[in-house]
Amino acid sequence: MKNPNDLGPRLVRAFFRLILRPLFRVELSGDAGEFANERTLIVANHESFLDGVLLGGFLPVGAVFVVHSQVMDKWYFRWVLQLVPHLAVDSTSPLAMKVICRLVETGVPVVIFPEGRLTITGSLMKVYDGAAFVAAKTGATVVPVRIEGAGRSYFGRLAGVYPLQLLPKIRIMIQPRRHIPMPQLPSAKMRRRRAGELMRRILLDMLVATRPRRTFFQAFLDAKSTFGSGYKLVEDVRLKEESYGSLLRMALGLGRLMAADTRPGEMVGVMTPNAAPTLGLVLGLSATGRVPAMLNYTAGVEGLRAACTVAQISNIVTSRAFLEKARLTHLVEKLSGIKVHYLEDLKARVGLSDKLWILWHKVFPGSLASGQQPDDAAIVLFTSGSEGRPKGVVHSHNSLLSNVAQIRAIADFNPLDKFMIALPVFHSFGMTSGIVLPLVSGCKAFLYPSPLHYRIIPELVYDRNCTVLFGTSTFLGNYGKFAHPYDFGRLRYVVAGAEKLSDEVRRLWIEKFGIRVLEGYGVTECAPVIAVNVPMACRIGSVGQIAPGMQYELEPVPGIEDAGVLHVAGPNVMKGYLLYDKPGVIQPPKSIHDGWYSTGDIVHVDQDDFIHIRGRVKRFAKIAGEMISLEVVERIAAAASPGFIHAASTRVDAAKGEALVLFTTDPALKREQLQAAAKSAGAPELAVPRVIQVLEEIPLLGTGKTDYVQLKKMAEETTAAAA
Repeated sequence: MKNPNDLGPRLVRAFFRLILRPLFRVELSGDAGEFANERTLIVANHESFLDGVLLGGFLPVGAVFVVHSQVMDKWYFRWVLQLVPHLAVDSTSPLAMKVICRLVETGVPVVIFPEGRLTITGSLMKVYDGAAFVAAKTGATVVPVRIEGAGRSYFGRLAGVYPLQLLPKIRIMIQPRRHIPMPQLPSAKMRRRRAGELMRRILLDMLVATRPRRTFFQAFLDAKSTFGSGYKLVEDVRLKEESYGSLLRMALGLGRLMAADTRPGEMVGVMTPNAAPTLGLVLGLSATGRVPAMLNYTAGVEGLRAACTVAQISNIVTSRAFLEKARLTHLVEKLSGIKVHYLEDLKARVGLSDKLWILWHKVFPGSLASGQQPDDAAIVLFTSGSEGRPKGVVHSHNSLLSNVAQIRAIADFNPLDKFMIALPVFHSFGMTSGIVLPLVSGCKAFLYPSPLHYRIIPELVYDRNCTVLFGTSTFLGNYGKFAHPYDFGRLRYVVAGAEKLSDEVRRLWIEKFGIRVLEGYGVTECAPVIAVNVPMACRIGSVGQIAPGMQYELEPVPGIEDAGVLHVAGPNVMKGYLLYDKPGVIQPPKSIHDGWYSTGDIVHVDQDDFIHIRGRVKRFAKIAGEMISLEVVERIAAAASPGFIHAASTRVDAAKGEALVLFTTDPALKREQLQAAAKSAGAPELAVPRVIQVLEEIPLLGTGKTDYVQLKKMAEETTAAAA
């Protein structure tokens, strides 16, 4: 094997640089000092057949490449590899890892592609354990290197998924060094598997850390440049597909017209349904330097007034037809001191100067929003108000796009997918998956105005060939109940969030449709995804592993063992809150460290880093000195009475401090059934409510979450009645 620092290999590397740099405009970034280690293992994502040549030519150190012995069967690979130092190994041989370990221990930098094959999705493929075990066994320093752009060339395998380019720009990004300690587990198989998972985390973190830093509008323009103006992207109930070009035209028109009545940096209320014009409006406001504030039109008059107060909203954009169909006209009529702009009226205001402005910026859109920075405020969302008065959550361009990068790193969504977006876009889940992700990634979307049409949505999923469905457990349960077994035949991903996924819904989907529902976890303040199960890393009963690029800490809670309050940090965390007592003032999150956010959720993290939600701090009752999770109470009720809806709350109790109140839609549910279910589950007797109230329907918020504020009031009324 050749020494990579000999004259011959150095001349070969110089030749590769000379040829590839002008052709692909190769850009190298990162610190060459990351390679100054006693033992170095260089790991990279695998985009194309050019990857080895790129790393060999542009890395600031000479290295030996580990290649699969099957590669040597191809004459052209044999010809190239004879020019560079390499080690051919058979991955099925038990001796292969020992040979690589000995090579690493010589001190020569070694390059391995842990995926073992080229990506065919644009996302990370399966990560093999071998490279990670070598790093752990030898104590080598791991240097991650990101290759970006090569997959879009004709040397990759993304044809038919992404548009290919003859000579795309290629970036090579060196990341800070990492280490993989040998896991302290009882068997070699378990140690190897755990090390492989740690290597996968390193590569995922690398993908997020190397994301482009840009504004929402710039990201949209980049996607438009990639896919072309005519690329059909969004469809709604009109069954008319909008392309990147038509969305840009729509955004320019709406942005131009609203700019006349608003000022740069102003928070402008948006009260429109899931439809293509909503995407155009949000994009147009963002392009012209305004901040869209997504109003929850299901929150009632008081909720809207509170939202307008905290964000100092003086202008709202809505649709007269939408208000009339949804019977919401009375809401805007009661919002005094706020100017309401109707989309139907804006169209009539377009004059010649506006048309010329739109035409100019359609040709040269990059001149818009040139003064915006990635860390500027991009959008305002409002908390659901499930535990009190809603707060404004301000996200920057960077936090929104970071969450999209995190999602795309762990889930292989691609332009061949089509999302069914029925969750309202004023909800963070709907906003990220229904507006930001499609607009910047080329993934198609079908927008539907209400998640409550349980019979219609499954039919549309079937008719419009959707492959991805997002929903709450409640919504997914109802879709599954009314759907034909073949309606969901093309779905690749079904993701549940916003509330705990019930075992009954999980079973329904696997038995009726053969689909595993993937449960995730997020909060509005994190844009929203914090963790999610994906096919490559899934554990039933958990909400998945924490998103790449995020850190977490658990704060102990007295009375609760092996769990704590989850605090998180990462690029997707909000800029801050807008609160009722200080309208218009962005207040950064306060937690155990600067820039961290306390979720208020009590979680357990298992040995494989899967997060298990135990409940919210505010959703624990202290009964006779014991901490009782209301989530556990609801699970007991679900086990005792499957097929019905249950929700737990608390009321004041003079003797025990607090008492449980169970609300249920099951008129026949008795305490004896709850006691039997609690005993089977190993739950304490204190978790069995003595007060059971039957309701025709459990009250829900517009996002599909249980309205615990209303239930708390109802529970307190039982205290007053008992007195």
